[in-house]
Amino acid sequence: MLRRGLATIKAMVRLHPRPFAIAVGGAAVFAVATVASSWALGRVTDRLIIPRFEQGDVSAGTVAAGLGLVVGIGFVKAAGIVVRRVAATITGARVGASLRTSVVRRYQEVPYSFHRTNPTGELLSHAGNDVDAAVEVLHPLPYSTGVIVIVVLSVAWMLNTDLWLALVGFVVFPVLVVANVIYQRTIEGPAESAQSQLGDVSTVAHESFDGALVVKALGAEALEGARFGRTVDGLRDAKVRVAVVRATFEALLDAIPALGILVLLPVGAWRVDQAAITIGTVVSFVSLFQLLVFPLRLFGYVLGELPRSVVSHDRIQRVLAVPIDPRHATVSQVVDPSHPRPAPGARLEVLDLGFAYEPGVTVLDRVSFTVEPGRTVAIVGATGSGKSTLLLLIAGLLDPDAGTIRLDGRDQADLSVDELRSQVATAFQEAFLFAETVTENVLLGAPDDGLDDALRLAGAERFVGALDDGVHSIVGERGATLSGGQRQRLALARALVRRPRLLLLDDATSAVDPTTEGRILAALSDELGGTTTMVVASRPATIALADEVLFLEAGRLVDHGTHAELVRRQPGYQRMVQAYELDRADRDGDVVVGR
Repeated sequence: MLRRGLATIKAMVRLHPRPFAIAVGGAAVFAVATVASSWALGRVTDRLIIPRFEQGDVSAGTVAAGLGLVVGIGFVKAAGIVVRRVAATITGARVGASLRTSVVRRYQEVPYSFHRTNPTGELLSHAGNDVDAAVEVLHPLPYSTGVIVIVVLSVAWMLNTDLWLALVGFVVFPVLVVANVIYQRTIEGPAESAQSQLGDVSTVAHESFDGALVVKALGAEALEGARFGRTVDGLRDAKVRVAVVRATFEALLDAIPALGILVLLPVGAWRVDQAAITIGTVVSFVSLFQLLVFPLRLFGYVLGELPRSVVSHDRIQRVLAVPIDPRHATVSQVVDPSHPRPAPGARLEVLDLGFAYEPGVTVLDRVSFTVEPGRTVAIVGATGSGKSTLLLLIAGLLDPDAGTIRLDGRDQADLSVDELRSQVATAFQEAFLFAETVTENVLLGAPDDGLDDALRLAGAERFVGALDDGVHSIVGERGATLSGGQRQRLALARALVRRPRLLLLDDATSAVDPTTEGRILAALSDELGGTTTMVVASRPATIALADEVLFLEAGRLVDHGTHAELVRRQPGYQRMVQAYELDRADRDGDVVVGR
């Protein structure tokens, strides 16, 4: 663990070495001043205090010199403390910011599949608790380097002063080192358990808060509270184990120097009696041992924090080791200005596409089709047939296990992220909004010249205009101030403002009433005639607007043609459309005659 700890510290210090070096310099000044203060106390004892008691008087110059020596060393010591603390704080803050930024950036660059398989609470814990725990060791570390300087100077001074008194120190110092090593090894397991439990608490808490509506609607408050309580109990027990180990060893680390002083006093008295040393020398040694109590205890604290920092840093490194989406490393093709601009719509080819979230559980199996530029295609199928997964694959958010996706003849895997996002935009059924303004949610980095048109096409212009601050209104966390249909329309506007060549709609208007949905889809058809559009559809009106229909069953493309063709030749499709129509009739009271 010590070797791993040193490697961890080295990796973090290399991020911001300059403030750490300044902190170590301040600690070295403090160390020299600490040893010098013990030496000065001995000098003052021999030349000022003892002569005052033996002779009854000392000169004013001697008093002034003694006071000046003690005060001067005190000022130097204070300056070292200030420099060390400020620079150590800056080091910890900068390293923490760098690690946190790296983790969040990696979250943004990894494939979408990473987020599907890792709990949000765990990811938050990596970016928060783990970073804080990893850098915690950096705050006392410069002081600990100062402790090493203190020990080295103390040993040199003791050897130069008296070998018998130095022998006492040679017994005390190794015992302290051994105790610290045992402490570090003993606390490693409990520290790792506590950090892991902290991640579990974050995960359960996030799920509870995020699922508050479900919990309250089903009256599951007591059940969810008990689940959270069990996780917190595990964290409490782990932290108690850490505290017990820490308290035991801290008491031991305090006791060892005190026992050294008990041995030092009679040995010192014996050496004074032999006229080998002065009383001031004994006072200096006793003072030094007392001054070493807290620094050596802090050294033990660093060793105690080291396992927790190593564990947390390892958890961070596992995140940073996750391979990024290869498209982030793909260089965008340079467009020759002399070449004609690409058509408004993209040509999409899907060849023998296969995908499974888990081995052996196929979601899509050998799906192949072609969509010509400007066509609107509806994707129809029962729940679990692979419709949403197909759109995620086309959007480049998932990587296929087999087959190829091509845009305008280019393999999707050869497109950079910038190229892909500039051509393909997606609106999902679950519309996610940030706790920002309408404008910021819709644009999300896109140019603002298309904001008004995007809101109008998405059918959001009227209700946005009715908000207190219009497009500058803050919509609340996850769009809490808006209805489900309003959130979906803003998410649709977010996709439209990018003017994509391929628009993917995953049941993106399911929360909108059929009349409003029909109006939105008609507007899209009229004004985005050149855009290639793929729509996961579950309403007859949506299907009817499509030029072609893809009918999926159990992950396989069963049929591909116009709506009328599929109704005529595909019984399964006909039954599904009739079910959609009956469902609509039940909800809005309008009997729709099936085609």
